[in-house]
Amino acid sequence: MIKKRVLCVFQEIMPYLPESHMSKIGRFLPQKIQESGKEIRVFMPRFGLVNERRNQLHEVIRLSGMNLIIEDIDHPLIIKVASIQQARMQVYFIENEDFFHRKHIFRDAKGKFFKDNDERTIFFSKGVLDTVKKLGWAPDIIHTHGWFSALLPVFARTAYKDNPLFTESKVIMSLYNDSFNENFDTTFAHKIKTNGIPDKVLKYYEKANYVSIMKSAVDYADAFIISEENVNPELLEYVQASGKPILEYQKQEDYFDAYNQFYDQIIGEN
Repeated sequence: MIKKRVLCVFQEIMPYLPESHMSKIGRFLPQKIQESGKEIRVFMPRFGLVNERRNQLHEVIRLSGMNLIIEDIDHPLIIKVASIQQARMQVYFIENEDFFHRKHIFRDAKGKFFKDNDERTIFFSKGVLDTVKKLGWAPDIIHTHGWFSALLPVFARTAYKDNPLFTESKVIMSLYNDSFNENFDTTFAHKIKTNGIPDKVLKYYEKANYVSIMKSAVDYADAFIISEENVNPELLEYVQASGKPILEYQKQEDYFDAYNQFYDQIIGEN
């Protein structure tokens, strides 16, 4: 029997970043899904806080070397990998010196939202999909975690829709309490358009903020998991109104079984 494949995309995973609700899920969910008999690939950004030496990251030469273009500028894509030995699990890191080699994640030392967060999320989402293309690995499920991967459902269904690796993929979004109040740069819609996103999607990006980019992702995702309490209420209402399958918040520690069963349910829907 062919193993079902799950692509897990996180913005934080422990032990590479400090413990949080999301980083704990990033650490243990893929392991449990793998132990259930599915095949996994796990991705996160290589933020500057990730200690390369302590975590034994090394570059994957055969996957690196691509350039992603944003606003007519070539940005080198470097892929690194590390192993969580006790979980027998590899994590792929999307790296770029300009976007990620800083000692803070989404805000500077004074708490100011990075102005280039819009370009960083474009780079990360495209970097994941382009790396999966190089791997030649067709996921049955693409499971995104956090706003930083909110463009993945949109890219997978538009700019990458003709790639046979993603034709049959089902996209599941996990929703967290990770909202922010700032707006993206006013040129974000243009940056998105030049990366292969059709005009009909641009309405979400003219005045892009947390809710608008997440709503766009909701339109292109197939199902949702409420992974944390206190999710943005406007976003939650939009998800509930979509009529798509939703797995409600699982309070128990053994949420893995519920997630795994939800995967099987969504894969089985045509």
